Amino acid sequence: MTTLLVAILLGIVEGVTEFLPVSSTGHLILASELMGYDSARWAMFNVVIQLGSILAVVVLYWRTFWAVLEGLLKLNPVSLRFVRNLLIAFIPAAVIGLALHKHIEALLGAPKVVAWALIVGGVAILVIERLVKSATIHGIAEIPVVRVIGIGFVQCLAMVPGVSRSGATIMGALSLGVERRTAAEFSFFLAIPTMLGATALELLKNREMLATSGVGWGEIGVGFVVAFVVALAVIKWFVGIVSKHGFTPFALYRIVAGTAALIWLSMR
Repeated sequence: MTTLLVAILLGIVEGVTEFLPVSSTGHLILASELMGYDSARWAMFNVVIQLGSILAVVVLYWRTFWAVLEGLLKLNPVSLRFVRNLLIAFIPAAVIGLALHKHIEALLGAPKVVAWALIVGGVAILVIERLVKSATIHGIAEIPVVRVIGIGFVQCLAMVPGVSRSGATIMGALSLGVERRTAAEFSFFLAIPTMLGATALELLKNREMLATSGVGWGEIGVGFVVAFVVALAVIKWFVGIVSKHGFTPFALYRIVAGTAALIWLSMR
């Protein structure tokens, strides 16, 4: 399989799964097992192309970001609370991610961990969907600081591959009284500082790999564009599905995919 084809396929996987509660990192790990390519060569590629998905959020929600920027210049309280909540929720992942970076990297080579995390996460989503019946918080700026901190720590669970960053933050927000659409959008926006930080750290630690891995800026550019285009379509679709049907379809997918992965891995 050529490096260009791998870049395109991984871009599709990233674009589809980054904002769904199914774990993009977990799917990329399983993809490496399924397609048989050297995952170590593509480790930095997988992190950097996440910026393509992040750019999709910026494009789709540019009016929101522009309104927040204008509000910040005018010291608008709603805009200030919006930015405050994103920064506070980001801090736990930044601190814990830096402290446990080596341990997290070790888990990235464990596809069975991904499979089990998919199953457990799917069951957790079903339980939370059944238990959480009412939501009192509408709007990112309206989430109290204490609950924002809680969401930030819940996001750290996604450091285990297969848990899903978006799934953890959305379910954490739902459990803390945030309504579905706001929970999903908060997860989208929180991905921006989180993924920017992860990408910067990866580039800093592994910048020499670009020259030796055989996966260069050309493949990264292709993966970036593919992830961006696919994520544009997926985000719109996801918000519509969640508003009408909740998160149960994604929970069932996680359980089926995780079980199938476990069976396949045990038969190899």
